[in-house]
Amino acid sequence: MTQRVTFPAGTGEVAGVLATPDSKQRVAGVVVVHEWWGVNEQITETASKWAREGFLAIVPDLYHGKRAANADEAGKMMGALDFPKAVKEIAAAVEYLRNHPQCNGKVAVTGYCMGGALTLATACNVRGLAAVVPFYGIPGTADWSKVDAPVQAHFAQHDEWATVDAGKKIQQAVKQMELHVYDAQHAFCNDRRPEVYNAAASDQAWGRAVAFVRAHTA
Repeated sequence: MTQRVTFPAGTGEVAGVLATPDSKQRVAGVVVVHEWWGVNEQITETASKWAREGFLAIVPDLYHGKRAANADEAGKMMGALDFPKAVKEIAAAVEYLRNHPQCNGKVAVTGYCMGGALTLATACNVRGLAAVVPFYGIPGTADWSKVDAPVQAHFAQHDEWATVDAGKKIQQAVKQMELHVYDAQHAFCNDRRPEVYNAAASDQAWGRAVAFVRAHTA
């Protein structure tokens, strides 16, 4: 089940989509950070997939109600996003899940493209995360020495933005980091983009991500 929720952040009120599992037991939480498109059906379905795996998942709306209709709009919206503010709002989403009555207090963060970059930025700025799982995203600047959570990163071999070389440099700087590389293009997990979607790579990455988060939140 998904529902719209709001939660407080130091930047003001933030909205998001919360996906809850069928189980009424206390479970781990997952913050899912959206791509440059905003909170659309695809990322909402991703949160629902986490819920079907038994997690409590939330997608914070970092665009505050706006969604991009095309790549040009998405690029402009990402370019206008205040990344430090977005990290604060992701941190607030982490706290929202930690304090949710159905959460066991352990929270992971994952994200795709722009959300992958913000996932790594969050790992540098938010303490005590259970796990961090970025997909094909690189933040502009980051102090990797501040990362205290285990990281599992997913990169595409044919990606000119979030390059494998950049991923390897991060891996060298982070204490606990798995790096998985796929024979695929950027955004290979987005099944709404047939020009880049790679079902085999996406399924493999999903299985690895779920197993990693489950291992670190058990």
